[in-house]
Amino acid sequence: MGILQYNEVTLRKYITLDDNPYEVIASHVFRKQQRKPVNQTKLKNLITGKVVEHSFHQSDKVPEADLETKNVVFIYVKGDEYWFNSENDKSDRFALTLDIIGSQIQYFKAGDVLEAITYNDDIIAIKYPVKVDLRVTEAMPAVKGNTSQGASKFVKVESGATVSVPMFITEKDTIRINTETGEYTDRLGSNF
Repeated sequence: MGILQYNEVTLRKYITLDDNPYEVIASHVFRKQQRKPVNQTKLKNLITGKVVEHSFHQSDKVPEADLETKNVVFIYVKGDEYWFNSENDKSDRFALTLDIIGSQIQYFKAGDVLEAITYNDDIIAIKYPVKVDLRVTEAMPAVKGNTSQGASKFVKVESGATVSVPMFITEKDTIRINTETGEYTDRLGSNF
């Protein structure tokens, strides 16, 4: 964990400001007329998700956020609680809410290992892989005459999520999904 000068607070850096961890999502260093340079930033609070603007002046210094990662295993959903356990200790169970883990959890199933981001030993977010491969569990068959180019249908995948796919996708196909957009990207084949 280091100390950053005002001009080192750049995109994708993690800093601590007012005892909260922030991700820098925009940064622009400029001079106003004859004045000293200023770094105008947009910061996303990693706990609340709120985005704020903050100006760092030439004399400002800010500490990097002391973020750590650990692997956790997704177990199940019960109501609004998403249950996990530590990768190396199944008895270390804990629940997280959707506002912490995000809607991308719908593309993961029980037993999947995910990377948790921690701040002061508290989990503040889950870092998801951009793409995931899932088997289709429910798909309506394509209807003759309804397979024109660009036609799509909704299927259910093994995690329980519903995804829009091309008409040629069938039950038992394995498909690749972009977890950031929820969109189908590839058909990987069938598991008969």
